[in-house]
Order: sequence, then structure tokens, then C-alpha cells
Amino acid sequence: MIVSEVISVNKQKCKVFLEEGFAFVLYKSEAAHYELEPGAWISEEAYCQLEENLLLPRAKNKALDFLGFQERTRQQMRKKLEMEGYPDRIVNRVMGFLEEYRLVDDLAYARNYISLNGGKKSRRQLTQELRLKGVSGEEIARAFEEGTVDDASSARLLLEKRLKGRRVLSYEERCRHGAYLARKGYSYEVIDRVMRQVLSEE
Repeated sequence: MIVSEVISVNKQKCKVFLEEGFAFVLYKSEAAHYELEPGAWISEEAYCQLEENLLLPRAKNKALDFLGFQERTRQQMRKKLEMEGYPDRIVNRVMGFLEEYRLVDDLAYARNYISLNGGKKSRRQLTQELRLKGVSGEEIARAFEEGTVDDASSARLLLEKRLKGRRVLSYEERCRHGAYLARKGYSYEVIDRVMRQVLSEE
């Protein structure tokens, strides 16, 4: 394999390209150590050693650091590693390691997310947010089956927070508050029922 280009990323790092395309990101001192410069030849054996000894341990540590801040989905973790410049082979191996030890588990993530947010968000909003984070529809459905999300309770909580104790509203105010709940993902039936219940109380 022939190095086609070495591009500086910042004062410390550079991107290394082979004739086949982008290869990896290294520290400049490492690129110099392996004599990676345009036109240089790198054997398959040296390439594999570089992946095994440098890139794989570094990518695992980066993934664990990322998990240290908060739980992540598979999609979030994969994107993070790709943004750091790790090649697909390394990303796939790290993802396999994380999934093997259940350090990344989308079903568990969905369960926890629903448990933490189910009391203040609608089922539809929770579903949309989880899908944006890369959780599959099947895993979201399983998480909902194992948990309890009461749209009426969370809609009531949001409405009472907005009303601040008021119980008499004009038609326009009812429409405005109803539209707000609709944007949060609540159905017309839930909004209508909660609105009637709350406004009928003294």
C-alpha cells in the first residue's frame, strides 16, 4: 500500500491517505515514526500492527471516555468514533467489543430514557426523540411494553404548569394551550380529556 497524502489536522494530528482513500488519523510524531509520507510504502503487516497497537486501543479508550459522561446509543457511539477519524474496521471492532460487554445497549437506553422522561413527555415525542438517537422502532416498542407511559398524566402536568393555577380560559387561550400540547405529541383525545378535567376543577 502506498501513502498518497498526509494532511495536517492541527498542531498535533494529521490525516493519512492511501491510494485506496482515507486510512486513519495519527499524531504527527507517530506518522514520522512509521515514516508515513507521500509516496511511502506500507506493508499489510505494518498496517495491521498499526491498527492493532495504536488505533484499536485508542478507539476503545475514546469510546469508554465517551460513555463516562452518559449512556449512548449505537448510532451516537459510531458517529463519535467516525468523527474522531477511526477507519470502519476499527469502528466495527470497537462496536463489537462494546456490544459484547453490553456497554452499549439500545434497548436498555430506551428503557432508561422512557423511565426518566415518561412523566413529562408524550409517547409520540419520546418515540421521535429515540428514533433520532438511532434506536430502532422494534426496540422502542419493547421498551414501552416493559414500562408505563401515561400520556394523560404528563399532559396534565404540562397544562397545569402553563396555567399556573388559572381555571377560567377564553376560547383563544384554550386553543393556544391545546396547540402547545399537540406540538408535544399528545393526541386530540388526550388533550380534550385533560383540558376538560383541569378546567372543571376549582
